[in-house]
Amino acid sequence: SPSHLSLHSGPLGQTYYGQVLKKSADLRTNACVAAARAVPKHIREALQNVHEEVALRYYGCGLVIPEHLETCWILDLGSGSGRDCYALSQLVGEKGHITGIDMTKEQVEVAQKYLDYHMEKFGFQTPNVTFIHGYIEKLGEAGIKNESYDVVISNCVINLLPDKQLVLQEVYQVLKCGGELYFSDVYASLELPEEIRTHKVLWGECLGGALYWKDLAILAQKIGFCPPRLVTANLITIQNKELERVVGDCRFVSATFRLFKCPKTGPSKRCQVIYNGGITGHEKVLIFDASFTFKEGEIVEVDEETAAILKNSRFAQNFLIRPIGEKVPTSGGCSALESKDIITDPFKLAEDSDNVKSRCAPDVAGGCCGTKKCC
Repeated sequence: SPSHLSLHSGPLGQTYYGQVLKKSADLRTNACVAAARAVPKHIREALQNVHEEVALRYYGCGLVIPEHLETCWILDLGSGSGRDCYALSQLVGEKGHITGIDMTKEQVEVAQKYLDYHMEKFGFQTPNVTFIHGYIEKLGEAGIKNESYDVVISNCVINLLPDKQLVLQEVYQVLKCGGELYFSDVYASLELPEEIRTHKVLWGECLGGALYWKDLAILAQKIGFCPPRLVTANLITIQNKELERVVGDCRFVSATFRLFKCPKTGPSKRCQVIYNGGITGHEKVLIFDASFTFKEGEIVEVDEETAAILKNSRFAQNFLIRPIGEKVPTSGGCSALESKDIITDPFKLAEDSDNVKSRCAPDVAGGCCGTKKCC
């Protein structure tokens, strides 16, 4: 492997993910297996259509399938055995396309092995999935064109690379204007000391390369993304005494963020928005992130950044957006006009979510993660 790559994305990472791990159960922490929110029915059904071997050989932290994907072109960074790619293939339909890129040859081979199986199962005449063996910090070299994707997803992969800024810059280049990076990853509560950063097992378990959570916003701003939008967060538990000793006071969280590539010009003031409904699986309620839940027909006051994202992204057709003070037509829906702070701290969100879960009934708990209330 090229010498510029980290321990993890070089031979060690390829060995850990290609040979040491044979199934998700071999992992020693819950960093790469935590799910933070109830999975919508249409996504559960799509996942059930994925071949058993592909599902078993998949190691990701949470589910990275955003909303409103019909006809989208999606790039999956670190696609592994292809589980998410095959689920997404069904959601975008034959007019959309999924590209999966992974550095581990064994994983790409597993994914490619089942391409015909899945296309036949989905009833697609032409395959809408492509798998590439390559490096996510070198997307151009892998043949991925600039401004060609609506959505980029990544599941517990960016932390495995030493140069996060380089990866995020590559993603920014290949996204269309208004496009989105929707990704789960592991974050640390502080800047990691060298002992953690160079620990081989902690690298393999997604912890050794974890970014200090506050640095994500700094990197996003440098590159040109809108400020990160926190979606969900789960605290990570380490089920190993030796690893606990090494990490000491540092805590880790598995979190999902959205990063949008918006034009520099957009709404420069707070707006009122109404969700028109209609997004598959989210027809009545769209949980956009930890700060905003939109109910069909309800007026919601949003900040300038949120208004710009809604106006310039694939969500634009599903929202009516007006500057505050301008009369907004409603169909009898109620109003939610209180000003609110944007939730940015994944550790606070994870702790709040745990508290909510402990108060909620079991059948409600899975669905209320990421909001501050039980219903």
